[in-house]
Amino acid sequence: MADLPEIIPLFPLPNFVLFPGVQAPLHIFEPRYREMLGDVAQDHGMIGMIMLKGDWERDYYANPDVYEVRCAGKITTLARLPDGRFNLLLDGVSEFRIIREFRDRPYRTAQVQWCPAPQIELDDAMMAGLRELLVAFLGPPAHDLWRSLVDQRGLKGAELINFICFHLDVAPIEKQTLLEARANRAGCLLDILTFQVEERKLGPGGATGSSGPLQ
Repeated sequence: MADLPEIIPLFPLPNFVLFPGVQAPLHIFEPRYREMLGDVAQDHGMIGMIMLKGDWERDYYANPDVYEVRCAGKITTLARLPDGRFNLLLDGVSEFRIIREFRDRPYRTAQVQWCPAPQIELDDAMMAGLRELLVAFLGPPAHDLWRSLVDQRGLKGAELINFICFHLDVAPIEKQTLLEARANRAGCLLDILTFQVEERKLGPGGATGSSGPLQ
């Protein structure tokens, strides 16, 4: 972790959870976060993505509470639009915890503690169980998805679990739970998928109201 910066900007969102090893597109329009991008693009390019919690709307322009475990990403592509907004691609790098925050800029910054990458191993039984649950959750498209991720791209362990956790269409709080599970992330994912599949069997009254199984 020696090559990661000690102080990074924080970008809070109410419904977004980043995972290591995944790439996420973002659109930046608020003036304070435009300034943040201008600053960080000339430096280390790292942004700490944090999810807001509780009644964050009342304190949005101050410092609303956020969840404990977060994930930072590095800007890989940055495009400034004519009106000053930005489109960017952020590559998830590492989970982190906040040691202390600073209030010397329009946007939040913090001294952070980087978390070692959790060891996420999947034995043959867990791989078979995950595939079975994905088929039950996604239907027939899960076969092509699994072939693409596992057989063609060779994803396994943390890479596979993080990809699924990020792209799966479940509630943001469930994704935050998955992020915080760290080394137990695979087991937590299996639990969430099992719950989702069982809930669907209850019919419309047991549905979560999500728009679909994949984002």
